[in-house]
Amino acid sequence: MEISGTAAVVTGGASGLGGATAAALAARGAQVFALDLPNAIANAPAVEGVTYLAADVTSGEEVQAAIDTAAGSGAPLRIAVSCAGIAPAVRTLGKTGPHDLDLYAKVVQVNLVGTFNVLRLAAAAMAKTEELEHGARGVVINTASIAAYDGQIGQIAYASSKGGVVGMTLPAARDLSSVGVRVLTIAPGIMDTPMLATVSDEFRASLAAGIPFPKRLGGAAEYAQLALMIVEHDYLNGEVIRMDGALRMAPR
Repeated sequence: MEISGTAAVVTGGASGLGGATAAALAARGAQVFALDLPNAIANAPAVEGVTYLAADVTSGEEVQAAIDTAAGSGAPLRIAVSCAGIAPAVRTLGKTGPHDLDLYAKVVQVNLVGTFNVLRLAAAAMAKTEELEHGARGVVINTASIAAYDGQIGQIAYASSKGGVVGMTLPAARDLSSVGVRVLTIAPGIMDTPMLATVSDEFRASLAAGIPFPKRLGGAAEYAQLALMIVEHDYLNGEVIRMDGALRMAPR
């Protein structure tokens, strides 16, 4: 599918994986609508071709409003990429007691329910667009994590939420095959994103040392590169693609 001349929505689009993807799509000629929380948008860089929209991915009303804006932009909405997420580290049972239930629910709500919210509403808008070759209308790319498979100590909530994203990839692709919308998921490894902004250089080096090859952290631009390839590769569908340098994470 051609990227140029389309509209795209990218959640978590003010920074990190989402920011890089929004910029890459815009550079290829898409009208990009980057969804994020207001405080994140306030610190986001100005990028030609990218319009920032304040929206909480867990809100049906706010995401629907953003989808409506993208769909009404004059270009057909054919691309949706979900990068919004949170990753608090808490053990199932810690020194202060069992994992806080509200925090667990919040992680699942943002990472899994929020991803599904964008998927369902973006797909509904894509289904109304004109058919392309072989009945194609659009593509939805979700973000999981290798923690979905190799969740570490303290990642019970995060791994659960990302496991859910992996699990809905194939049924979503099957559900949406009738309207020509593809669904794929990227499962990144250890990425050099704002989530790692506070760690030391020594800790970054130790993380990189555990990656088989290449021995470095992944870059947001590499995630964006893969997302663009997925959009353009019409025969990819219903798959989860690991982008991790062959890393299989240890318990800690």
